[in-house]
Amino acid sequence: MFESINEIDKGGILPTKWLRRAVQDGAIVSEYTIPDQNYQPASLDLRLGEKAYVLQSSFLPYAGPVEDKLPDLAIAEMDLRDGAILEKNRPYLIPLIEGLKLPPGIRGKTNPKSSTGRLDIFTRVITDASPRFDDVADGYHGRMFLEVFSRSFTVKVKTGLSLNQIRLFKGDPTCELGYLRSAHERDPILFTKTRQPAQSSEIDESNSIGFSVNLLAEQGFVGYRAKRNSSLLDLSLTNCYPPRDFWEPVFADRGHSLILEPEEFYLVSSIESVSIPPQLAAEMTAYETAKGELRTHYAGFFDPGFGYGENGRLGGIQPVLEVRAHDVPFMVGPGQMVCTLAFEQMLEPPDRWYGPRVGSSYQEAGRILSKHFSPDVQIRQLPMFEGNGG
Repeated sequence: MFESINEIDKGGILPTKWLRRAVQDGAIVSEYTIPDQNYQPASLDLRLGEKAYVLQSSFLPYAGPVEDKLPDLAIAEMDLRDGAILEKNRPYLIPLIEGLKLPPGIRGKTNPKSSTGRLDIFTRVITDASPRFDDVADGYHGRMFLEVFSRSFTVKVKTGLSLNQIRLFKGDPTCELGYLRSAHERDPILFTKTRQPAQSSEIDESNSIGFSVNLLAEQGFVGYRAKRNSSLLDLSLTNCYPPRDFWEPVFADRGHSLILEPEEFYLVSSIESVSIPPQLAAEMTAYETAKGELRTHYAGFFDPGFGYGENGRLGGIQPVLEVRAHDVPFMVGPGQMVCTLAFEQMLEPPDRWYGPRVGSSYQEAGRILSKHFSPDVQIRQLPMFEGNGG
């Protein structure tokens, strides 16, 4: 068995055990001890550092260090240690507490956490000499910086808060063609709207699954749209805010379709359910613009065990879809595919899967809003919204 990440000789996404080993080996560097709850089944939550730069615009460093761009682009500097307010529609750059000294053969990819995406907070990691956001080069040594752009809400953040996460990869985690179909036939991965296992033909040979918006919900309620004007949202608080202060309900029309207004942010769920077994992880892939001018996800990582349960009998969970139309109103109809979930191999199954044991917030059916909002209100008292919008 491998003793360090330098000795790994097969491809896959590093699970919790190997993320801890990466910290021990010095491949993940942190001045402060990483909390146990930051280790996820297939990723590590990254923490905000002590300061933030208010930016004139977003940027990429390309050939040079990130910090070389700051004299020209940073308008002001903010202290995050006691908390600070990030205004909506303003870009910020925050150095992360964690840095990297990856050995050759290990690369990384970052993504917003689920809670971040559900709040319409656009985040992406920038690394030195990189021409791409969120991709961490093989063998990268250096700091990581998080660009934060909150589109719907003014938010309060502080040092140590996690808004995004990183996955580490050894080699190529791609599954062989047809692997997901075979895995589904042994242990169902995709479920229909009636909670029955889907036909294996609905799973692409390239190991991906398409999802459509659930527009058949009871009483026509299908999700939420962010209010244009709302109060401050403190991201350190959970199960705190009533949804009505920040969201308005969205209802499908009589034909079970939904018109998305340009540049409005929506939270809806898929009609299909997914169950991710421990040997696999997934990522929501970019929507093809040829199928419509909209963005269909902000937080793309799905961990092993999502919708699977500790004993593999949960029977799937409907993914929440974060959607924004661009330029023109766009109608989404029943059965229309709006996003794709692509699957990859884990290096080995994690010791603990997605769920309550690792503090996961979204294994609960019916929860659409982020953990910052009261789950009892959003699930059990939806009629309170009747007549307020949609």
